[in-house]
Amino acid sequence: MSDAFHKDCPARMVLDHVSGRWAVLVLTALRDGPQRFHELRAKVEGVSEKMLSQTLRTLVRDGFVHRTVKPSTPPQVSYALTGLGGGVTGALQPLFDWVRDHAGDILDAQAAHDAAASG
Repeated sequence: MSDAFHKDCPARMVLDHVSGRWAVLVLTALRDGPQRFHELRAKVEGVSEKMLSQTLRTLVRDGFVHRTVKPSTPPQVSYALTGLGGGVTGALQPLFDWVRDHAGDILDAQAAHDAAASG
């Protein structure tokens, strides 16, 4: 068993890959089923094509996302969660929901901290 607190633990690399802002959003978006690149880009507002491409490449390489290419002109590429991807996304979903539900509280705490620090 690995110790994720150890700097050389492979779990740290995986944790880095799945916990990044874009990875969490992409994985969560794919819970709705397979999607094409432009659909993901529209759903995950604010992500650049470059970042979405890099994130998808990493998630495909790690085995969380499956990339399917339909031969056509132009080729149709879609992305879907694998079994591993479904598992990690199931674990991330409660965190995603909690952050979404408490974002206002966090913004209030930040404003209170900033007000106290400046005055």
